[in-house]
Amino acid sequence: MGERKRIPLGMFAVLLLISASSFQFLCATEDADDAIFYESFDEDFQDRWIVSHKEEYSGVWKHAKSEGHDDHGLLVSEKARKYAIVKELDGAVSLKDGTVVLQFETRLQNGLECGGAYIKYLRPQDAGWKSKEFDNESPYSIMFGPDKCGATNKVHFIFKHKNPKTGEYVEHHLKNPPSVPSDKLTQVYTAILKPNNEVQILLDGEKKKRRLLKCDDLNPPFRPPKTIPDPDDKKPEDWDEREKIPDSSAVKPDDWDENAPLEIVDEEAEKPEGWDNEPEEIDDPEATKPEDWDDEEDGEWEAPKIENPKCEAAPGCGEWKRPTKSNPAYKGKWYAPLIENPAYKGIWKPRDIPNPAYFELKKPDFEPIAAIGIEIWTMQDGILFDNILIAKDDKIAESYRETTWKPKFSVEKEKQKEEENEAGSSGIAGFQKKVFDILYKIADIPFLSAYKPKIHDLIEKGQEQPNLTVGILVAILVIFVSIFFRIIFGGKKQPTKVETKVEKTNVESSSSNKKSGENVENEENKEKEESSSSAPARRRSIRREN
Repeated sequence: MGERKRIPLGMFAVLLLISASSFQFLCATEDADDAIFYESFDEDFQDRWIVSHKEEYSGVWKHAKSEGHDDHGLLVSEKARKYAIVKELDGAVSLKDGTVVLQFETRLQNGLECGGAYIKYLRPQDAGWKSKEFDNESPYSIMFGPDKCGATNKVHFIFKHKNPKTGEYVEHHLKNPPSVPSDKLTQVYTAILKPNNEVQILLDGEKKKRRLLKCDDLNPPFRPPKTIPDPDDKKPEDWDEREKIPDSSAVKPDDWDENAPLEIVDEEAEKPEGWDNEPEEIDDPEATKPEDWDDEEDGEWEAPKIENPKCEAAPGCGEWKRPTKSNPAYKGKWYAPLIENPAYKGIWKPRDIPNPAYFELKKPDFEPIAAIGIEIWTMQDGILFDNILIAKDDKIAESYRETTWKPKFSVEKEKQKEEENEAGSSGIAGFQKKVFDILYKIADIPFLSAYKPKIHDLIEKGQEQPNLTVGILVAILVIFVSIFFRIIFGGKKQPTKVETKVEKTNVESSSSNKKSGENVENEENKEKEESSSSAPARRRSIRREN
């Protein structure tokens, strides 16, 4: 028998790669048959997508490769522009029955400082819009995707729902959405709508949010309130909302002097030893009149002033005047003390009536999706959209992530690590990136939602100035600890009121009157923060420039 021929190792590797690629292609082809809609942008989009003809949308869309890949996508090519493009589906997609999965990829090749990269899933055109006139007002069912600018940093999930009682469409936002990744890698965004009203938000295949659309995790809530204040109800004319009123029987004491000044001259003060009566400033002896000075046109020339050198060693110069001090007889304006108002009825509010817009539904009555639109305003270029998918099974979406997104992401992630290592950033900079990633996750914690914009602002400042990382950590730690103590101890304690003594007897005699006078002018009762010094402040005289 002849000797069996061995296949070279290199040839075997090539065959294995071809086999794997063929398998992925077959999987993708099979999934494409199961998908309701799929756009890979492998070919130019011009004959399939319609760019808005409206003048305000001047941004130019391009069919371009993703940096470092042979894979193409839809590219935002210019900064500071509005963009609008739409693709009509072959048929409307119902969101009422079964599972519907919305998925797409974006890559922020130049980062994202201010702009959106979300997609709008539009209602049928009988709702009143045209493809060539697609704009911000075109009616949509769902808006989904990243948006970042200033305090806004979120992956939107918004759906518009028609109130069955009023016919009005209300925009409902998912509360506490996940944040937008801060890197420049390809990200895949997935929204899974389940038939039990549940929505799941995935970022790079990782579950970030899971909520029921009928619960209060929406802003505004899905169901309107059962009752509302009566818009026609009016406060009665005799309704008294004053809890306390001035005591009409109170009389100002005979010895109360409202004209007594707040401060008086300190007659016991003495002029400090060594006080020099010389002026604080003198003519500069070295100054000379300019040769081109014309007395008739420029006026009489005066030498510029300088500080008097004789005053440097003295405790003060110029005319000495006694300083002022607080007046022990000062009481301020008298006000009658406050007493309980016998006619007080409380703060008025209109009565509640049944809400004519209230409704009850077991599940949202979603409008169907008839088109996919991208309508954004952005200060960034280099935003790449790719692999837009609508499917009926989350397994299909998962398969697409494995075959279209994950290979690209893995290559980009590896390249990023290499660049960090080459730049020597595996130490401090690598640590900083991990810190920022963790901080973004912390900002997504529900009980920190009120502080989320402030935390995002701090993180962005830290990314712009990496040397501030430690300060950023301390600031966010302070916020976290403050909230923790507020939860444990039940809020802030009221600060203890501190009164400044002028003279004990005077304070005691007038304290009851001052407490009753809630309307007393603060300026009259404020004591000066700095007592007058024995030396008057030096003045700077205005001098003529040479």
